[in-house]
Amino acid sequence: MDFYNRGNNPQLTTETTKPSIIRDSGIIYFPGQYHGFRSRRQAGNYNTEQSYIPYNNVPMGATHYKGRLFVTMPRRRVGIPSTLNYIDMNADGDIKSPKLRAYPDFETNQFMGKSGNLVSVYRTTVDSCGRFWFIDTGMLEYPNNRMQVQKPSIWIMDLKTDRVIRRYEIPESIVTEGRGLASITVDTDKGCDKTFAYVPDLVNSQLYVYSYEQNGMWSFQHNYFSFDPIAGDLNIGGQVFSWDDGIFSVVLAPKNNDGSRNVLFHAMASFNEFFVSNEILQDQNNTQRPEANREFHLLGSRGPKSQSTMHEYDPRTGVVFYAEIQRNGVGCWSYKKPFTPSNHGTVAQDEQRMIYPSDLTIDEDGTLWVMTNSMPIFIYSTLDPNVYNFRVWKQSTDVAIRNTACA
Repeated sequence: MDFYNRGNNPQLTTETTKPSIIRDSGIIYFPGQYHGFRSRRQAGNYNTEQSYIPYNNVPMGATHYKGRLFVTMPRRRVGIPSTLNYIDMNADGDIKSPKLRAYPDFETNQFMGKSGNLVSVYRTTVDSCGRFWFIDTGMLEYPNNRMQVQKPSIWIMDLKTDRVIRRYEIPESIVTEGRGLASITVDTDKGCDKTFAYVPDLVNSQLYVYSYEQNGMWSFQHNYFSFDPIAGDLNIGGQVFSWDDGIFSVVLAPKNNDGSRNVLFHAMASFNEFFVSNEILQDQNNTQRPEANREFHLLGSRGPKSQSTMHEYDPRTGVVFYAEIQRNGVGCWSYKKPFTPSNHGTVAQDEQRMIYPSDLTIDEDGTLWVMTNSMPIFIYSTLDPNVYNFRVWKQSTDVAIRNTACA
């Protein structure tokens, strides 16, 4: 991965940043992992003055909106110039490995203590009002040196002007560390000024709700947010390991007859899908009502080896798409059918080129975008810098479901 702007550091040369320098890189602090002996590696020597170390730049999120493909680069190691970036598809869309442009600019991506600039972003989303949402975890997840540089925050930006509409610092009463805040889902059903956002915490197994109108946040706890120990053992890209990631992805289902929507969610280390009404989540009083726990329900099981990072509902086809890490591919389920393994289909699968689908989004034109980034190999082994390790895939949703159980 390379950038149009890496800063002005004189040491920014690829000759000083060969993979051999950082091959033994210590414990990788990745959200929700077991940091057991299988994830420990020899501690390496880092030159913290190096602002750009190519090997350390591993993309995580991919969101497309009107000709710009936003690509995130969480700061889990040193040498990452910019955490939030985009590819100009009109200018660079035909380039096989295009450089990244910092978003909204390079300066905003430079953190200095409690500057209020961007520290580390995992995934992004665009709402129906043309606003760009994401969580800045505020945390540097460097090997053996994890630091909460500033409070985690919700960012909302206007994509017409590329200016910040609001930056909301998450109170310590909600969460003190941002390392489990890897995604955000936005609900605009009640209008742009009365928007709600749902933020899963995969480390603390909680679901946070943010009200744009109130500019406030509250938290739900439930057993369904936890990981399933049976689903925690993984074998991906030749790496065998265990993760304990809790609630990871949240999506909005189609409207019910009463105007409400079911909110579907799952832990990454799980085969199951659950749901709750958005009306329950949007009422802060329900956080204090024990009977509200009974409003959370099991939807069903996707079947074995169906652990999923992100998923998304497509209103055009009525299908939910899943990024399935154990299968190295994309799965699907039609919302009109019972939630059973036999009703789940495989959209795409490739054991070599689709290792670890880390993000899955659908743009306003009905195009499915998937990021695959070989993450387990990066964590537990060594990426081969001479081959392509990161890929962005796309396909229209109606074509994607052809000849599957979801059609």
